[in-house]
Amino acid sequence: MIQSLSDYLHLKKNQKRLSVEKIKRLQYKSINQMISYAKRNSPFYAEQYKDLSFNQLEDLKSFPIINKSIMMENFSTINTCGIQKDDVLSYAIEKELNKDYLGYYQNQYVVGLSSGTSGNKGIYITPKKMTKRLPAVFLARSGLSVLDLPMRILFCLRVFSQGFNDINAFLMKLNYLSTMTPPHTIMDTINHKKNNILMAPPSLIRFLVPLKDELKVKLKKIITYAEVLTLEDKHLFEETFHTKVIEIYQASEGQMASACSKGKLHINEDLVYVELYDENQVEITKPHVVGHQMIITNLINFAQPLIRYEMNDMIVLDEPCSCGSHFRTIERIIGRRDDLLYFYDSNHLKKYVFPDLFARWIITTSDLIREFQVHQSQVGVLTIEIDAPKDFTIQLLESRIQNELNLIDLSAEIRIHIKKIELPKDKNKFKRFITEII
Repeated sequence: MIQSLSDYLHLKKNQKRLSVEKIKRLQYKSINQMISYAKRNSPFYAEQYKDLSFNQLEDLKSFPIINKSIMMENFSTINTCGIQKDDVLSYAIEKELNKDYLGYYQNQYVVGLSSGTSGNKGIYITPKKMTKRLPAVFLARSGLSVLDLPMRILFCLRVFSQGFNDINAFLMKLNYLSTMTPPHTIMDTINHKKNNILMAPPSLIRFLVPLKDELKVKLKKIITYAEVLTLEDKHLFEETFHTKVIEIYQASEGQMASACSKGKLHINEDLVYVELYDENQVEITKPHVVGHQMIITNLINFAQPLIRYEMNDMIVLDEPCSCGSHFRTIERIIGRRDDLLYFYDSNHLKKYVFPDLFARWIITTSDLIREFQVHQSQVGVLTIEIDAPKDFTIQLLESRIQNELNLIDLSAEIRIHIKKIELPKDKNKFKRFITEII
């Protein structure tokens, strides 16, 4: 309890009181410790960094970039615990097959298995001593507050793990349901368990919207993660369930960003170091510029050092927040780079459209569109599946998209089908955009 209170107060103080200069000093110190530890305990980093020195933050840009493929290929020599990839991968897969999500590998580590949207597995290990401190981190950086205690949380995700279970603490009870659980069962569970906090991906919450009258419990807050939360979905959820909706930006690689008291997403500058670059590989230092490359360094997990790890996410920074924190803010999370849609302009030049913008066109066309999925295998050609009534006028959506594209000098061949859309039956994330264009 004393450790949890200390962690909570420390994280809150960092978020509220650290100046920009102090944030930079903290990041330099944390990265220096991570690099030094990795060079001593990871054969991979010892070799990679043998001729490199780190004397200031700027030096980090000269260090090599890794990604999920490199990380998995060298997993056994990247981690600092002597864990072999084949052994831990077999353990993780066996857990999944048996739907046995609890327990620690070698009684010391929480193992996370990420399928990835492309199907490439990723293994992430976290020491037990870190996950045992998660309740304080969760309370300090989840958008929730002590005023929301006691919390009876219904947590919905594709899979569960011991790390999530470790969030349970005094006045904080977490129940888990798979996102493959039928929506009526989810509503019944909320009523039966009297859950007052709902945590789920936006795609799942959209399936709960038509069942709003079944809800007998007042939700204090809804927290979304794992997928992009559009502004339209946020407003829909708030109006439907009469509560505040908060987005957190969590990935297997680290807790990227959390909401402040104003509901604004702030990068967790004391947990991850984030480098952003535009489409010309120029580092982004100002708001409202689309980040085409995002490179992160996890500052706290020494078991599996992720140093200059390239994510596939695209975000846009925002102006400083009125809450007073100097942690950088996120204007919006656009999605993944491989979700970009491509079209030709009037000069037959290849151009792209961001997935969040395209999603907005579809969602705001009609309230009758319950969900959608966009498929693209060649430039300028789209197949769109929409979950809507059978008598929905498809031409309405086609005209809207064609008009929006014409306004930016783009054109497309569009095929729209009405189809019942359900969440994946396997462990994969629901993907609204499925593209096969390189």
